[in-house]
Amino acid sequence: MIGLWLRSLFFNVGWYAGSAAIAIVGSPILALPRRTVVAWSHFWIAFCLGWLRLTCRLTHRLVGLENLPSGPVIIAAKHQSTWETLAFALLFPNAAIVLKRELLFIPIVGWAMARAGHIGVERGDGAAALRGLVRRAKAAVAEGRSILIYPEGTRTPVGSQKPYQVGTAALYRQLGVPVVPVALNSGVFWGRRKFIKRPGVIDVEVLPAIPPGLDRKTFMATLRERIEGATTRLVSKI
Repeated sequence: MIGLWLRSLFFNVGWYAGSAAIAIVGSPILALPRRTVVAWSHFWIAFCLGWLRLTCRLTHRLVGLENLPSGPVIIAAKHQSTWETLAFALLFPNAAIVLKRELLFIPIVGWAMARAGHIGVERGDGAAALRGLVRRAKAAVAEGRSILIYPEGTRTPVGSQKPYQVGTAALYRQLGVPVVPVALNSGVFWGRRKFIKRPGVIDVEVLPAIPPGLDRKTFMATLRERIEGATTRLVSKI
């Protein structure tokens, strides 16, 4: 356990120090075109994941990309860990990620998220937030981009489930594109609000797409069944 703690400490120190250096040195990039900002953010994420691999011996494996249709889709993913908030921007590089609006106000990092075209949603705004989400998602799809959303709206500990939020159903109904479920087991290695990062291989699995046109109840039941069933399978194999 001491070894795990030390490795996790080395990761955190390097993560914060390296991120601060990259942010400060690269901050003028925020004034450049979006694609340059995205490339800069990908460099930062690659550094974080590389440092995680070096210090904590934690890597990942992505399977099922053949299930990802060409063209814009809605990627609906399980959310267990801080890990996917980093890695998914690299694994699904042209997606507009739905996230908490307050994250966009973090100096430099949050500003980069906004410049990269991610979608901030204000929690508690109800119908107004939903309308804003749909409007910005439609604009992203019109640009040929996919949308990445966490249906539960927040990280959930391994073995837990939260209600799937209405935002995913609204996007499914309004955008008319396939929804691609994604399962993972990241929380086994880097738990919610946990300091320890355990060595191993995080599995991320892209599941068969759900075509547009289903009624809301059928869609939500199908989405939950696919994500939770595959997540349970991935967690249980560790």
